[in-house]
Amino acid sequence: MSIVVCFERVSKKFILHHERSRSFQELAVNLLRRRNGSREEFWALQDISFTVEQGEMVGIIGPNGAGKSTVLKLIARIIEPTSGQIKVKGRVGALLELGTGFHHDLTGRENIYLNGSILGLSRAEVRRKLDQIVGFAELERFIDVPVKHYSSGMYVRLGFSVAVHTDPQVLLVDEVLAVGDVGFQRKCLEHIDQVRREGVTILFVSHSTETVRTICSRTLWLDQGQLVADGPAEAVVARYEAHTWAAEEGTLKAGAGSERRWGSGEVRIVQVRLLDSAGQEKQLFGVGEPLTVEMHYRAERRVDRPVFGLAIHRSDGIHVTGPNTQLGGCEIPWIMGEGRIRYTVPALPLLEGLYYVSISSHDWEDTNMYDYHDRLYPFRVLPSEGERYGVVTLEGKWDWERSE
Repeated sequence: MSIVVCFERVSKKFILHHERSRSFQELAVNLLRRRNGSREEFWALQDISFTVEQGEMVGIIGPNGAGKSTVLKLIARIIEPTSGQIKVKGRVGALLELGTGFHHDLTGRENIYLNGSILGLSRAEVRRKLDQIVGFAELERFIDVPVKHYSSGMYVRLGFSVAVHTDPQVLLVDEVLAVGDVGFQRKCLEHIDQVRREGVTILFVSHSTETVRTICSRTLWLDQGQLVADGPAEAVVARYEAHTWAAEEGTLKAGAGSERRWGSGEVRIVQVRLLDSAGQEKQLFGVGEPLTVEMHYRAERRVDRPVFGLAIHRSDGIHVTGPNTQLGGCEIPWIMGEGRIRYTVPALPLLEGLYYVSISSHDWEDTNMYDYHDRLYPFRVLPSEGERYGVVTLEGKWDWERSE
């Protein structure tokens, strides 16, 4: 396979201005006085080298400010490197920032033609692809409306559709897909996989390590402008998650916000704790470790036959489980005042990842929700030396024998 992207000892420096001159006179005075106290050099990338071959699907991960988006902007020639060389073969399609390349006063249709011409397509070529672009973006009703009236989701849909339907040899996708609705995100990922099979080279920036692990064959891990790791996606993502999880010990915060808690209030869940086998509160668990979810409640008056439950979701939205006291055969005749409910998992079957616990209390008929906390309590499951793929371990056993 031929190399289509090559970074040779690339560095990129930005100058950060902490103060802005309020007038032309002040700017002139500052220049004469050579006041540089408000200027700071920031190296977004430092001596980065890597190559990408045709048809590869490469994920780029790292914390905010690591240099991920800078890499894509350099490939797209939006910015130039401070030092080093960058070689890119073929037409580049880029979805980097919301509305990049769009003229706000032009309609969606006019922006399609504008972007196509920027990418080197003739008007006739754009015309042939116009129906595909508009149909994929699901913007038939709004294609002749100026894009300044578009919502953020409409921007993403149109920008992505243009990027993937103008025959790019290299496709750059930044985190902006997170703005779209879930259905469109799924549609985009399916199309990305399709163009990858057709030989398009894709560089994909995302904070969702699960997505990177799922769709990418290789991953670059950047941190503070340096390349920490470059290799198979599963191995690099596992290293990155182990690094970040170790740094997060004790720092995962419970969610907040009234929109994530609701209920009629007859029963209020006043405290939730995640406990280990020793009864100690923690947020990092190993595969197979015991986990107890402890709920403290308060009922101001007598409530007959209440039901308490919980749900666990993985960070990508997968609903793992949803047990409650009614389904579990634990009928509570009535409650009043304060009390405690516990749900214990003797051996946690979840595989590595970030998970969120929801808790609830409702009536026996499930017609009145007393209190619901939607995914407010996070915990992580650490990498296992055994199974590594999927959501749960089945604790199955392998055996082998030779046929004589």
